Amino acid sequence: MFISQAHAAAEGAPQGGGMQLFIMLGLFAVIFYFMIYRPQAKRVKEHKNLMASMGKGDEVLTNGGLVGKITKISEDNDFIVIALGANSEVTIKKDFVTAVLPKGTIQSL
Repeated sequence: MFISQAHAAAEGAPQGGGMQLFIMLGLFAVIFYFMIYRPQAKRVKEHKNLMASMGKGDEVLTNGGLVGKITKISEDNDFIVIALGANSEVTIKKDFVTAVLPKGTIQSL
């Protein structure tokens, strides 16, 4: 009884095409690319360039908020030694450097 009415109603209604679904999925993929993937890939690329450009004598800022001057870079380029003051040095992983500061920043603090 109810099935025949539902079947009759479905025959009169236009069927939605599968093309609309593909258009919506494509639109979501484009939004995902431009809003999430592309900016993150750009940040990763900039950080890799920053790590590659660091050298002895550069003044750096770490994720932990430490500001110091690079005194030594390890042989395998994974770790650096940072002089925080006259008598204190810290060894950190190169990945934890956030920024390379302009020369003379430490003296101006």
